[in-house]
Amino acid sequence: MTDTSARHIPDRLHSAAARLLKSWEVLLLAVAVAIFVANSFASPYFLNAWNLSDATFNFTEKAMIAFAMALLIISGEIDLSVASIIALASTAMGAAAQLGLGAPALVLIGLATGLACGAFNGALVTGLGLPSIVVTIGTMSLFRGISYIVLGDQAYRGYPPEFAFFGQGYVAWVISFEFVLFAVLALVYGVVLHRTNFGRAIFAIGNNPTGALFSGIQVRRVKFILFLLTGAMSGIAAICLTSRLGSTRPSIAFGWELEVVTMVVLGGVSILGGSGSIPGVVIAAFVMGLVTFGLGLLNVPGIVMSIFIGLLLIGVIALPRLWAMRTR
Repeated sequence: MTDTSARHIPDRLHSAAARLLKSWEVLLLAVAVAIFVANSFASPYFLNAWNLSDATFNFTEKAMIAFAMALLIISGEIDLSVASIIALASTAMGAAAQLGLGAPALVLIGLATGLACGAFNGALVTGLGLPSIVVTIGTMSLFRGISYIVLGDQAYRGYPPEFAFFGQGYVAWVISFEFVLFAVLALVYGVVLHRTNFGRAIFAIGNNPTGALFSGIQVRRVKFILFLLTGAMSGIAAICLTSRLGSTRPSIAFGWELEVVTMVVLGGVSILGGSGSIPGVVIAAFVMGLVTFGLGLLNVPGIVMSIFIGLLLIGVIALPRLWAMRTR
């Protein structure tokens, strides 16, 4: 008599490995490696350790927001005001710096501003039942408009020296504080989304909000928390970006909402909600950072990078639909 029980484990391992190799994350990782190799041939300065460290600044701040945005999009909502929240939080920190407040107070003000903006968006969406895309398009103009009213064509400078660490400091050799913060947040958001009941609730809401409600999930509260998280991450990004630049203008982080959404969708998060992963967003962040840094080393104009990001967003959204039409 033949014992077939030993065959099940290898079969399961084989099927799991096959699914992994066919996953979007593995494809993205291959793309990231290809871009890294191409950049190393395109510019003799790319492989310099300090240049590679500088390359991380092209995506870490945006990726911090992308982690929270990924959860929000998976739940079926979106926040297009994140770049404007950065502008308002930076303006608030700049005004406080002019009054002589120290770095700890500036950090608290940046976080508080981000949380307040996220709570405002969340209250309009979950409290009044308004569409998040409409609400956040409105607050996108509102938050940045306040910054323009306060600053006009002026800029805030004169931040305390210790404040510079958040955007310019290094933890060890070429490893910046921003990159360490990015890595820690990636781990935290990965655990929250993929290993907790809260994460499972987010997926359930994104797939079927009515079914999630009848299964006992407090849909409105979960979505409100997600808007709070997105606002908080925008506040953290504002702290890092303002610290790195050393100044505040109302145009700060202009257009970042497009790049954040592109990063999330490129990472495999469905724009319709219900599916996605944090590892995918992490890899997408590296892909976009490597592309923009490589183009920068080649002196490609910024407008070309904007065109590329726009085409990338359209392509990533259209690709699954085109593939589905082809396989019918």
